[in-house]
Amino acid sequence: MCAKRHEKRGDAYDPACPTRIVLDQIADKWTVLVLGALDEGPVRFNALKRRLAGISQKMLGQTLRNLERNGLVARRVFATVPVTVEYSLTPLGSRLAERVNDLRVWAEKHIGQIVAAQGSFDARKGA
Repeated sequence: MCAKRHEKRGDAYDPACPTRIVLDQIADKWTVLVLGALDEGPVRFNALKRRLAGISQKMLGQTLRNLERNGLVARRVFATVPVTVEYSLTPLGSRLAERVNDLRVWAEKHIGQIVAAQGSFDARKGA
């Protein structure tokens, strides 16, 4: 699909392939956390913002728009006053959430070892 447009599969090693843009988004910490939070079920914007402590309203909106654009998140608007917006994973987003949740769990499980390695490295380098 990239260098050879007739191919149906991307090639992330091809610098012209849009796969790189998708990987850039998937590798973003907010994307990982949004996908994990939405994996628990549909969530309203403000509830999602509370769940993701430290994310700005602007960053959450941008992350959700990008995920929606890529077909990973569905946005549902309810005609209430004020308007209520709910976000959920699409089937494609659910499959991705399974994988990135494994990454998040791995990071949580091994953070002690990583912090220890950083301390050791920094001590050797005089940081």
